[in-house]
Amino acid sequence: MKAIIVNEFGGPEVMHLVDISDPEPQAGQVLVQIKAAGVNPVDTYIRSGIYGSAVPYTPGADGAGIVEAIGDDVTTVKPGDRVYIGFSVTGTYAEKTLCNENQVYPLPDRLSFSQGAGINVTYATAYRALMQRAQGIPGETILVHGATGGVGTAAVQIAKAYGFRVVATGGTDKGRTMISQQGADVVVDHHEEGYLQKALDLSGVTGFDIVLEMLANVNLQKDLEHLALNGRVVVIGNRGTIEINPRETMRRDAAVIGMTLMNADEKTTASIHSALTAGFVNGTLSPVIGKEIPLQKATRAHQEILQPGSFGKIVLIP
Repeated sequence: MKAIIVNEFGGPEVMHLVDISDPEPQAGQVLVQIKAAGVNPVDTYIRSGIYGSAVPYTPGADGAGIVEAIGDDVTTVKPGDRVYIGFSVTGTYAEKTLCNENQVYPLPDRLSFSQGAGINVTYATAYRALMQRAQGIPGETILVHGATGGVGTAAVQIAKAYGFRVVATGGTDKGRTMISQQGADVVVDHHEEGYLQKALDLSGVTGFDIVLEMLANVNLQKDLEHLALNGRVVVIGNRGTIEINPRETMRRDAAVIGMTLMNADEKTTASIHSALTAGFVNGTLSPVIGKEIPLQKATRAHQEILQPGSFGKIVLIP
């Protein structure tokens, strides 16, 4: 089979498409034929070496496809089943990937494989940030700061489904139109001067109860200045350092909360995917695909995922 291999850390050019042997499922494992693999910013951070991972490896934590084979003791899926993947043993930037049984989930019939590849990191991150880390209460006002990417779009859909008032920002007309169509109550341009105050004015509130922050090294201080009493900022994405004034947290009894999906234990992860599956089945949640890129052009995908003006989910097609 063909797979992307990273033998050394560095830029996108360190990813190479090679031929390797098909993995074989052992007890408790599932072999999935990948139809689409999701691309996420964290994939680029791992590739660059900032997480201290081991090489060589195949990137990718998201994917969707068809179960090809199962190992002994696997009971929840069978060959031929459509599934989506939440992490894997061997990586998803490949024609096939090996997963533990608890890393595969039934893919609802109404979703395409590309949409299935847009579930795990994006929707599970958004759900964990809003409902578990921020402990959001329906009726609160939430700001999705940078809502046009995969996680942001998922956050808008989840927040609307659960009854939050949703304010969202985007940097392009196309992106803002899209998040408005996904249900955001107020949408503003984060390139516009004073946009957060404008968003508050349009929302009729004096501060945001929750901010889901995709670029904390740029926005965290501004987020703190526009929080409501007992407001919470959940840091989902960050690309550097920032100086903040902690007094803004004191004035509001506010909290800055970090999170990463990989810290969720097995029970928490199962709860997340149970909630998400219900939304996909009833139609309240529906992944937005921005681009489908051939697997052999994974370097291009890693370049584009970090560009401003992101739109929906980028997926690789083997």
